Amino acid sequence: MNSVVTRALIVATALSLTACSSWIYRIDIPQGNFLEQKDINKLRVHMTKEQVRFVLGNPVAENAFDDQIWHYFYSLKGGRGNNFEKQLVARFDQEGKLLDISGDFDKPAEFNTPLDI
Repeated sequence: MNSVVTRALIVATALSLTACSSWIYRIDIPQGNFLEQKDINKLRVHMTKEQVRFVLGNPVAENAFDDQIWHYFYSLKGGRGNNFEKQLVARFDQEGKLLDISGDFDKPAEFNTPLDI
């Protein structure tokens, strides 16, 4: 009879502890470059790498073997399980001028109009 009561207490304790887990504060963990569409809208074809770096910041990953592709990545691991990810890939020509962008953002309507025109 004693073991039945002990088991019941263990089960009740376990259930009450799992119910309290929603009270625990869990922090959000951001990683990478936070970009917004308004930042992407500033990009234009033929921008230099320095200009792109000024607008977007340093890329998260630069390929050591191909410096013509920059990866911007942002992820947010929410404390409550609401995760969020966005990425942008910038491609440059051999002269270091912006050729194209791709990823989770809309390409600006004016992207194909160089800044100096």
